[in-house]
Amino acid sequence: MKVLYLEDELLLARIIKESLESRGCDIDWFTDGKSAARALSAPEDYDIAVLDVQMPGEDGFTIGKRLHQQFPRLPILYLTARAQAKDVLAGFDAGGNDYVRKPFSMEELLVRMKNLVSLREMTVPSTDFAPAAAPSETYEFGFFTFDYPNLRLHLHDEKTHELSHREAELLRLFVRAQGQTVIDRKRILLELWHDDGFFNSRNLDVYVRKLRVMLEDDPRVRIITLRGVGYRFIVE
Repeated sequence: MKVLYLEDELLLARIIKESLESRGCDIDWFTDGKSAARALSAPEDYDIAVLDVQMPGEDGFTIGKRLHQQFPRLPILYLTARAQAKDVLAGFDAGGNDYVRKPFSMEELLVRMKNLVSLREMTVPSTDFAPAAAPSETYEFGFFTFDYPNLRLHLHDEKTHELSHREAELLRLFVRAQGQTVIDRKRILLELWHDDGFFNSRNLDVYVRKLRVMLEDDPRVRIITLRGVGYRFIVE
């Protein structure tokens, strides 16, 4: 996979760059956000952006937010020593798809990168097949039309939400489980993150909150939390 890597700490950057290259990645390393942004002429240039958060001048969250606005399909993974919940929330609000805390193993980093890239590949329509979006992958509920392959949630002709890969995967899981008594929380974590640990559990809380904000336009559509168990997706 081709990686846009942003890190200003030279020694650490060289170690990570060489480690990922030894595992088959193609790394373009930048030390500031302006250089990274200039390198991106199209979202297809890179498979993923890996951004350090603690940067001089513009921090990684600011840079990531700008990249996400310009290239919404580009998965973004943040690297940071920050571990507080508010920092995790800030990362996802800044367009991040995943968040790895320092120190980390190269194996963990590579697995998370591969997971994000695979999610992107599953949601990008292929030009070799027609139609790009099969009817079963466009969902209608309440006032919404959910265009899963193109990562868009439409509210009639009034508003369109551009979804991240993880938001689209989670909403798809909820919509397909509509009417079930319980959507098990552990099942969601294992299907989308392949791990049900504490950190990913907090990630899930963030994504559920973001989906609820989008769905507020139609009060008949609700994600109900069943504390300690999971969720229900209801369309009244």
